[in-house]
Amino acid sequence: MRWWQLETDNILQKLESTNDGLSEEFARRKLREVGANELEEKKRKTQVEIFFNQFKDFMIVVLLVAAVIAGVAGDLTDTIIIAVIVVLNAVVGFVQENKAEKAMEALKKISALQAHVRRDGKLITLPSSELVPGDIIELEAGNVVPADIRVLEAHSLKVNESALTGESVPAEKTQKSLMQEELALGDRANMAFKSTLITNGRAKGIVVATGMGTEIGAIAKMLQQQDETTPLQRRMADFGRKLSYLVILICILFFAVGYLMKEEPLNLLLTSISLAVAAIPEALPALITVALAAGAKRLVRKNALIRKLSAVETLGSVTFICSDKTGTLTLNKMKVVRSQSYRTGLINDLDALECCIALNHDIKRSHERKLIGDPTEIALIEYFIEKSSDNNLAQLQNQLPRIAELPFDSERKLMTTVHRLDNRFLITCKGAIESITNILADRRDANLMLAQADDMAKEGMRVLAYGYKIVSIMPDPFTIEAVETDLVFAGLVGMIDPPREEVKVAIAECKTAGITTVMITGDHPATASAIAKELGILSHGDMVVTGKELQSMSDDEFQKDVEKIRVYARVSPEQKLKIVKALQAKGHFVSMTGDGVNDAPSLKASDIGVAMGITGTDVSKESSDMILLDDNFATIVKAVKEGRHIYDNIRKFVKYIMTCNSAEILTMFLAPILGLPIPLLPIHILWINLVTDGLPGLALGSERAEEDIMRRRPRKSSESLFSDGIGVHIAWVGFLMAVVTLGTEAWAIQQEMPHWQTMVFTVLSISQLGHVMGIRSDRRSLFRLGLFSNKPLLGAVVLTLLLQLGVVYLPFANKIFRTQPLTLSELAICILISLVVLIGVEIEKGIKRS
Repeated sequence: MRWWQLETDNILQKLESTNDGLSEEFARRKLREVGANELEEKKRKTQVEIFFNQFKDFMIVVLLVAAVIAGVAGDLTDTIIIAVIVVLNAVVGFVQENKAEKAMEALKKISALQAHVRRDGKLITLPSSELVPGDIIELEAGNVVPADIRVLEAHSLKVNESALTGESVPAEKTQKSLMQEELALGDRANMAFKSTLITNGRAKGIVVATGMGTEIGAIAKMLQQQDETTPLQRRMADFGRKLSYLVILICILFFAVGYLMKEEPLNLLLTSISLAVAAIPEALPALITVALAAGAKRLVRKNALIRKLSAVETLGSVTFICSDKTGTLTLNKMKVVRSQSYRTGLINDLDALECCIALNHDIKRSHERKLIGDPTEIALIEYFIEKSSDNNLAQLQNQLPRIAELPFDSERKLMTTVHRLDNRFLITCKGAIESITNILADRRDANLMLAQADDMAKEGMRVLAYGYKIVSIMPDPFTIEAVETDLVFAGLVGMIDPPREEVKVAIAECKTAGITTVMITGDHPATASAIAKELGILSHGDMVVTGKELQSMSDDEFQKDVEKIRVYARVSPEQKLKIVKALQAKGHFVSMTGDGVNDAPSLKASDIGVAMGITGTDVSKESSDMILLDDNFATIVKAVKEGRHIYDNIRKFVKYIMTCNSAEILTMFLAPILGLPIPLLPIHILWINLVTDGLPGLALGSERAEEDIMRRRPRKSSESLFSDGIGVHIAWVGFLMAVVTLGTEAWAIQQEMPHWQTMVFTVLSISQLGHVMGIRSDRRSLFRLGLFSNKPLLGAVVLTLLLQLGVVYLPFANKIFRTQPLTLSELAICILISLVVLIGVEIEKGIKRS
């Protein structure tokens, strides 16, 4: 219903109400019909559901099946180890997810608690939850609007709607009907919306919507959607499925080949399970969780609080950052940036404009001398103090005491004050350009003012005009018509909500990293465009689209242009959501930043929602994946770098673990085909997987970021974990490692060395340690990086080597692992053979560099 178009009588009739309000009986009946004026919550998962959801991952299911088969076959060690790893991973996931989404609770908290309502002709106070459409309510400065209302009477009414519309300046309200068919929220000047704040004046209104029917209720509905999966989750799910199918195929082939070669079935089954254990990186989910948690910890030190661990990596995939303007790119505080005075030397060497600014306002001082009042007037007084002084302000106000005034109202768009000036009276007037123009005495002044104001408005400024006159006697009667006429033009003031100083640099860095920044705001197009140009968001050929234009565009037209649009002005929450969805449909990873209630749906729908920690509402924070603790857009760039860094390290871990696992599979698979004995026992494979793979793999998360990390384009949504040569590396280095291992076995058996199996076990383990040192960088040589530049990794490699030597040389370990102590010459041979893998990796990097 377009309530803004209807006259009062028509509204009362449609809502079955009167000027004296509803009757108690009718209101109670209506409340039973429409329900309480509260926001509904979607059904939440129970803690049991959250816990068991952790076991739905395909790779986890295959691991559990392998554990069961191992247990049935009598290998309880494998069963216990795999089960412990799976359960620990589930616990970590449960703890993270159990911090349930609280957006609905936050939305409920910001609702008004009490409302002043007319029932049966009497003004009473009721809980706002009992309001129904048709209720007549009264509001004054400081009240939170308890429901969506149509204003019936407005007296200097201003409403702070920034959390809902993005407008930094309180909206002026009127009771007049508006004729337009379609209006954005910010343009509905005779409407006030649930959970916005009355900053000035008073009003009477009629409730037109309650609960989920309000504008904030529409936002609540949009929040009740399913969470998007992250790029890492999608890649890991794909990786897990493909790997599991491959493992099953290898195990079946191995069993079939062994059966044809007349091997004993139970031994074949145990060896097949060993292959499954070798192929599936059991520790991968837990290690990724640890890597993400470590990244989240580093980001907190950089003022970015991660609410969902997966968001750390998602940052590295972002291609579009859709940023709210007010409070995110700008300071959310009006500032005078230009003034133009036309009359000099009026009083105390101050020109007319300065006098008018100092006198025409309603600013008060707190006990701490802090300025209190309308944000626009605060900006004007701060400008005067900066240009003159606080003493001059006080002196002028004492010298010219105010004796009368005509308060601002949205019809006149003027505020007038009268001050005693010796035996005369100074009348000052402040207001909108067109309002001052109409009451000037000199048309040349009016034309001059219009031209200057137009230039300032094109630069995105909010322009106020001042006029004045000095009279010998007070107008009688003291009416608007008598006072606000024949003024002298004093000057113009241009204000903006200024951009944050550090944002321009941050946006430039985003461009270098291949990330496009888009401004989405409820502000006017001229203001938004000016700020966007200054920040480097908007350049030649880029598009600026208003909410009205967006509404008239077909889906096909919007999809065609969405990647060219850099500024969206005067948009609604539904349209913000539409923008995010359209970019995602084009294959982009979208980040949405914001601080208001109106940002919550798009924050939740985007691949990563970024809320402001200082100015952000509870709703925006609870709907986000990450919170900027310093409200600094530049922090996003640091977070993007960290996200890319973490994903790089995860890929290095996958590269490491899958190369090692492929080497183990090939070693086990090729040995019988080549006529060699089974080279490793199941406990050897389990040791390599958990210790040799696990400790150094975890330490790879401490590797520093590559030098070119912020000069790369964002990763494509279709990119797999094995792109950029990782799949090829896994294949050829895994094969090299298997050849080295099997070569050692063949040579040792030929030389009739009794410790051949321990040598094979040692060569495979140490080869993997050489490999992990080699893959610290995709291109830079280990010797350029330096052995000590990643001390955790060096420590993990040394510790693993010591543990491996312990398995070889300690008597109790010899019994458990069925190993034999090697001679020094045998150990030296193992170490030298193992270096072949490190040399091969260094040669590969040399080829890449060339």
